[in-house]
Parts: sequence; C-alpha cells; structure tokens
Amino acid sequence: MNPKKKALGRGLSAILESPDTDITSEDISGNFVAGAIASLPISQIEANPFQPRTDFDEETLTDLAASIKEQGIIQPLTVRKMGYDKYQLIAGERRLKASQIAGLTEVPCYIRIANDQQMLEMALVENIQRENLNAIEIGISYQRLLDECNFSQDELCKRVGKDRSTITNYIRLLRLPAEVQVAIRDSKISMGHARALINIDDEETQVTILHNIISKDLSVREVEEIARNLNKQSSVRKEPTKRPLAPNLESLREDLSGRLAARVNVNIGNKGRGNITINFSSQKQLETILSDLLKR
Repeated sequence: MNPKKKALGRGLSAILESPDTDITSEDISGNFVAGAIASLPISQIEANPFQPRTDFDEETLTDLAASIKEQGIIQPLTVRKMGYDKYQLIAGERRLKASQIAGLTEVPCYIRIANDQQMLEMALVENIQRENLNAIEIGISYQRLLDECNFSQDELCKRVGKDRSTITNYIRLLRLPAEVQVAIRDSKISMGHARALINIDDEETQVTILHNIISKDLSVREVEEIARNLNKQSSVRKEPTKRPLAPNLESLREDLSGRLAARVNVNIGNKGRGNITINFSSQKQLETILSDLLKR
C-alpha cells in the first residue's frame, strides 16, 4: 500500500500530488498539448475525485446554465491531461455541471499536466505582461496565481510588479455579472466604467446601468455619480467610527479581501473583541465566497 495515500487531502494540491493520477511520462499524446487552452468534449473530462463539495444548489446551477447559454463560458475550466484525449477536472465543477444543463457538448479548458507548477507560474506571470490582454483576462490570470499557484497577495504583488489595490481591482471584476464581464472583454465599456459598477450592490441594477452606458455613451464620471447617488439612497445609517487596524492586521485584511474578491471589514473594540464582515451582492457571490473559505 502506498503510504502517500493517507496524506491525500482535498482540492487542487491533492489532485496535483496524487500518486494514483500523476502522469509525468511522455505518453500523454492526443489532439491537444499540455499548457494549451482548448475546447474539449465534456465526455472526455472526468470528475475531480478530491472535490470536497458534493452539494450544488440546483437553482444557482440553472441560473448559471442560462447565463452560459446567453454569454458562453467566460472563465475556462482547468483540467489535467491523463492520457490520450482523457482529462481530469481540477477546477470549475459548477461551470461543468451548468454546461451540461445548458446542453453543451464542449467546454473551454486550460490543460495542465502533473508537476508543472513552476511552468504554470511562469506562463501566467508572462501572460499578464502582454499588452493585448483585456481586463477580464488579467483578472483571471491574477485569480489563477492565487488559487492554483497558492500565492499570497504579497507574493503576487512582487511577482507581477503591481500594488495590492491594482490586483484587487482586477480580481473584483470577476464578481460582476456575466453580461458586464462580456462587455468589458469586448471593449464595450472601460475599466473605469467597470470599477464604478463594482460599487453597486445589486446585480440587476449593474446590468441596467451597463445598458445605459452603451446606449447613452455615459462617461466614467457619470457612472461614478450614479453609483454614489444609489449608495446614498440605500444607506440607512452612518458607519460607526472604527478603530484603526494595526499595519499587520490591515495587510491580512487586504489579503483576504483580494483572495475572496469581496469587501472585508474588521471591527475591533477596546478590549480586543470584534467581528469580521464579508460583503456580498448576490446569492451566487455568497456561494462562491463560502466555497472559497471551505477550501482553505
């Protein structure tokens, strides 16, 4: 019996390190090479045996399926190559299930092989430096470096030469509704427009304003003003005065906010007690945040 089997955990690290599924030989021939992004038949993708999550909300899957029918899959799944035209899912099980509900037979995938962590890091960092990437592609690359390469926010900042706020702003774009992400990808709205929309909590309102931006050619300043007015209307009371966080705690708060792509508030009282608040704008975002937290 292989002693490593006892150490198999859950999630990405487990599937990359599994002695039962590790393929490092050259016998992985097929139509697509490792490191590529390609449209793969769903029938050739097998489930991740280390996926800790078994329950998926049917309603949110149906909503995601409807979005995929309308907009397509914006962020490809991640799979590892297991042999000739055979792949195993690493990340994206909700997208895969929703694609099946939507009736798709193929899905876009990042293709990986075992033990290619360093190559992936190098490829993603290099990819971010390309001038022709749109904001969504950059956000996806940052998120993959955090999730798949297990970078901390500080490590990511050093590797790509960007500050925390810049990275967080790109990652937060991935929480916007699919229609808004498509508009960013297709250059129908700018990064400035998108950042203004992020500050609006309601997804339907975000989409409505998106339509107005396109039809009325609204400027970034006009959208920022709309967002400010909406936030004023929804505010029922002033935020209590907060005790400033120590620099090390503020750094950790920013790290968590970046990883979850959500606003995180930390309140500490005079006796050291307090609370952490994670803001979300929809049930979908809540589900994603909780799933991210359970993985860690």
